[in-house]
Amino acid sequence: MDIPCSLSARFEGSFAYFTVKDRLSQILTKVIDTVHRYKHKFLEEYGEEGIDGEKRALAYFSKLRNEMQTDKPIIPIIDDLPDTHIWNEYLQYQKSLLGDGEQPSWFRSPWLYVECYLYRRIHEGMTLSPPISTYDVFMEAKNDAYLQSENAIIALCTHLQEFKKNIADTPEAGCKEAFSKLLQVSLWGNKCDLSISGGQDNSQKFSILNSLESFKSNILVDNTESVWQILSQKKDSSRRVDIVLDNAGFELITDFVLADLLLSLKLATEVHFHAKCIPWYVSDTTKRDIDWTIKQLLSTNNRWMSKCGEIWKENLKKGRWVYHEHLFWTLPHEFCSMAQTAPDLYSELQKSDLVLFKGDLNYRKLTGDRKWDFTVPFTQALTTFHPAPLCSVRTLKSDVQVGLKPGAGEQLAASETDWMISGKYGIIQFDASV
Repeated sequence: MDIPCSLSARFEGSFAYFTVKDRLSQILTKVIDTVHRYKHKFLEEYGEEGIDGEKRALAYFSKLRNEMQTDKPIIPIIDDLPDTHIWNEYLQYQKSLLGDGEQPSWFRSPWLYVECYLYRRIHEGMTLSPPISTYDVFMEAKNDAYLQSENAIIALCTHLQEFKKNIADTPEAGCKEAFSKLLQVSLWGNKCDLSISGGQDNSQKFSILNSLESFKSNILVDNTESVWQILSQKKDSSRRVDIVLDNAGFELITDFVLADLLLSLKLATEVHFHAKCIPWYVSDTTKRDIDWTIKQLLSTNNRWMSKCGEIWKENLKKGRWVYHEHLFWTLPHEFCSMAQTAPDLYSELQKSDLVLFKGDLNYRKLTGDRKWDFTVPFTQALTTFHPAPLCSVRTLKSDVQVGLKPGAGEQLAASETDWMISGKYGIIQFDASV
C-alpha cells in the first residue's frame, strides 16, 4: 500500500502553511498576553517569586515565537518530565528521515509534529517557570467558552432530562432516534474549537437541537446505523464504550449528554473517558476541566443543569463513568504507532466494545495526517490501528478526509474552496476491523 506524504507547511498556500505562519503565532501571542495579565495574581499568590516566574515564562515564549516565525530548527525538550525522552527520540526519528545536513524545522517538518511540538513547548515554558508552573494558560479561554454557551447547555440538559422521564415507555424506534439525535449534537458540538479560532470566542450561543435536520446534508459520511447496530445487539450484557475527548466547554457537555443516554438506554454499562494530562490545543479537555464543569453545573440555579451535574458526579464516583489520562494523547505520534509506543493504552482500548474518537486532531492522528485521496477507505487510512470497533465523530477543520464517494470531494472543492477547514461539514465514520 502506498502511503502518501504528510501534510506540511512546506506546501505554501496549504492550511498547514497558514496554520504555522499565522494561527500558531496568534495562539502564542495570546498565551503571552494571558500570562502578562495574570502578573498581579502571581504577585498576590507567590510574592516576588511569582513575578520572577512570569518574567521567565514571557522571555521563553517570546524566544519560542521567534524560533517559529523564522523557521529555526526544532530543538530538544529539556524539562525532564516523564515524556521528555519520548519527544527527543521522536526528534531523532524526524532527523533520520532527512538528508545529510538537513534539520527538522517549523515550516519543513510534518504539520502534525510541529503543531503538537508547539503545545509541548508551551507546557515546557510554564514548567521551567516556577512557582507558576501549574498554571493552565488556556484555562480562562476554556471557562469563558463554557459560560458563553450556557443557553445551549440549558437547552441540551433540559432535552435529556425530559426524554429520560418517559424512557421506560419509549419504543425501540424512539430510542434509536434519540441516540441518533444526540450523536449528531456531539458531532456539531465539535465546531467549538478554540485552537481553530486562534483562541477567540468560539462558543455555542444557541441550541443546536432545532437545527439538526438542516445540518444533516452536511454530514459527508454518516455511519450512525453501524454504530447503533454494534451497541444494540447485546443490550443485556455488560458493554463498554470509550470516548476519546476533544474540547472542553460546550462540546464536553454534548459528550457527557451522549454518555448519559448510552447508560440510560442500556447501550453501555460503563463509559470510559480519555482526556489530556497537560493543557493542549487551547481547548482540549483535562481533568481540571471535567471537575470544573461538573462544579459549574451543580452550582447553577437551573434544575436540569444541576440534575445533570448530580447524576454525572455520581456516575464518576460509582464507576459507571471512568476517567483515564495517558501521555500518549499529548505526543506527536500517529495512532498506528500506539501498540509499540504505548502498549498499555492499546491494551486498554482493546477492552472496549466501541471507541468514539472526537474531533479533528484525533482524526489527523487516526489517518496519519497525510494527503490521502478522498476515496481511500477509512480502514486503509488507519493502517495498523484496529484495537476495537471505532468511530470518528468530527467536523472538518484540516486538509484530510477519506472514505468519500467518488467525485464527492472534487464537487465540494469546486463550489466551496474552504470545505475541508470551515467546520461546516462533519462525519460519523465507523470502522469495525479488529
